[in-house]
Amino acid sequence: MKTIISLALSILFLACQMQQPATNIEPAKLFSDHMVLQRTLPVNIWGSANPNGILSIEFNGQSQTTVSDQDGKWKFTLQPMQEGGPYEMKIAGKDTIILKDILIGEVWIGSGQSNMEMPLAGWGQVMNYEQEIAAADYPNIRLFQVYRTIGLQPERSIPSDGWKVCTPENVSQFSSTEYFFGRELFKELNVPIGLIHSSWGGTIIEAWMSSQGLKDFPEYQGQIDQLKKISKRYEEKYKGQKIESMFAAMMKERDKEINNKELGMNDPEAKWSEVDIDISQWKTMQLPDLWENQGLAGLDGIVWFRKEVDLPKEWTGKGLTLHISAVDDIDSTFFNGVFVGTHNVYNEPRIYSISKDLVKAGKNVIAVKVRDDQGGGGIWADPKLLKISLNESKSISLTGEWFYRVGLDYNELDNLGINPNNPNYPTLLSNAMIEPLIPFAFRGVIWYQGESNAGAAYKYRSLFPALVQDWRQRWGQGDFPFLFVQLANYKEVKPQPGDDDWAELREAQLMSLNVPNTGMAVTIDIGDAQDIHPKNKQEVGRRLTLNALKIAYNKDIVFSGPIYKSMKIKGSKIELTFDHVADGLKTADGKALKGFSIAGADKQFKWAKAKIENDKVIVWHPDVKNPAAVRYAWASNPICNLVNSANLPASPFRTDDWPGITQPE
Repeated sequence: MKTIISLALSILFLACQMQQPATNIEPAKLFSDHMVLQRTLPVNIWGSANPNGILSIEFNGQSQTTVSDQDGKWKFTLQPMQEGGPYEMKIAGKDTIILKDILIGEVWIGSGQSNMEMPLAGWGQVMNYEQEIAAADYPNIRLFQVYRTIGLQPERSIPSDGWKVCTPENVSQFSSTEYFFGRELFKELNVPIGLIHSSWGGTIIEAWMSSQGLKDFPEYQGQIDQLKKISKRYEEKYKGQKIESMFAAMMKERDKEINNKELGMNDPEAKWSEVDIDISQWKTMQLPDLWENQGLAGLDGIVWFRKEVDLPKEWTGKGLTLHISAVDDIDSTFFNGVFVGTHNVYNEPRIYSISKDLVKAGKNVIAVKVRDDQGGGGIWADPKLLKISLNESKSISLTGEWFYRVGLDYNELDNLGINPNNPNYPTLLSNAMIEPLIPFAFRGVIWYQGESNAGAAYKYRSLFPALVQDWRQRWGQGDFPFLFVQLANYKEVKPQPGDDDWAELREAQLMSLNVPNTGMAVTIDIGDAQDIHPKNKQEVGRRLTLNALKIAYNKDIVFSGPIYKSMKIKGSKIELTFDHVADGLKTADGKALKGFSIAGADKQFKWAKAKIENDKVIVWHPDVKNPAAVRYAWASNPICNLVNSANLPASPFRTDDWPGITQPE
């Protein structure tokens, strides 16, 4: 009996010893001076300390005590509070941490790719950016920037400098879309606004999803499994070293495998850069254009392009200049079998000098090896810069048909191209830039992404709703508002109607409105043909705010432009009805309707005539006697002008469900 009592006392004594006031208290980066906490929802506060340490928190009349777990993790959950501040928060153990200037209000997360990342100044330089920055003095708007990073597995730490007060100094490098959204929201609600920005330009949606969120997509499981193996290898082989050491070793192994497996330089018959080779197995492609638009959707890897050009006799023996517009990402260019140059900036024209010794009359062969590591790939950009020139006045265009052959599909590689600058693998950004934000309380998300998935737009129909569900399940805050920007108009205007991958991506976004508590800002009228990053982010923010006021705050306002609802065939015409007409349909410029095309059962679309009658749109073409389908704004950069009485543009749409160019066969 004495032994049992002694043992019990020893255990009690050890327990008391174990639960001493916590040391090494470190709140998560989300909790700093100047932060904004979400009103009217339970608020989680968490961080790390020594294991089994006692901590207490005092904030806004609430006080709690907890004990850190075996791993040193701790968390408090504060009861819902109303807007207000500034307040101080005390987190105490052996020492006391005091966080100051805390506000309670509305918190929103902004995420996506470059159009969400685009800052007011810097590379962004949005419309009137100097004036906008100078006027950005809003003490009750706070900014939290998550810096770019990737994670092989779910992380807890956030790369950030903490919360900043919105001032001209702090806002210049912040997301312009999110800032203008937050500014409009602040003016409407008159409560503190907290903006958390976590985005990365050029990224695919899959990178922002967790492994659980991608469980219904078997095509990604191989990469996810490889990432887990790489993570395990890192822990074993590179423990205690900088993660850059692992990435450098991985890329060295990958480059070696690429060099060994790439067919163009390893073909036993002849290298593909040579002049006289058999190209009977090669296909053709119209250039300049990204290869995703020309039958190679979703391909990352190496593609060779070849073109024969007949040079006039008088050019013989004279030095020439070869212009290869822009190449995404890296080119190795050959003229008559001789290497003439390489460049590795995706949006810069290539200009190579051709030695006079290589130039001959008649047939000359240009070969370009293009390596694309992520996103779009190919020889693209300005057609006027795809040419060969003797001088400024004498040149031959190289636009049009080129032969091509895939030298390597990266899906055939055993080594993934994981490095700190390549986030485009499933889960990498979810692990590092989203997971550490959970379970911070917030009101909703604004999302601007899709350009990098346009080549596989059909798959986006399922990926985007899956991302929304993934984030909602992980946060456990129910169906919080998820607002997104539909892709803006971009690229050259096509003279005739036809299929288009950007149009199909916009359709996938439109279809996502079927997910509860989602809203879409249509931007088909404020893009830029020459710039994938349009400058008018003020209007993007305003349209997102309209969605927020309606969906998150139940304001009785017009928040959406016309959305296609139904069609009726009436003889040789088609009648279209719309939701969100507000006080009526009209055109943005007061002129005739533009942007409609019509087709019969032959699926051959023609530009149509259209008119508004009783808030419906009537569409017809004199040569289409038995119409079957109508499309509106169905192009990367459509000319279109349908709006409602609030001057909000109609979303692009089609009435047919005929297979598109991104739909798998």
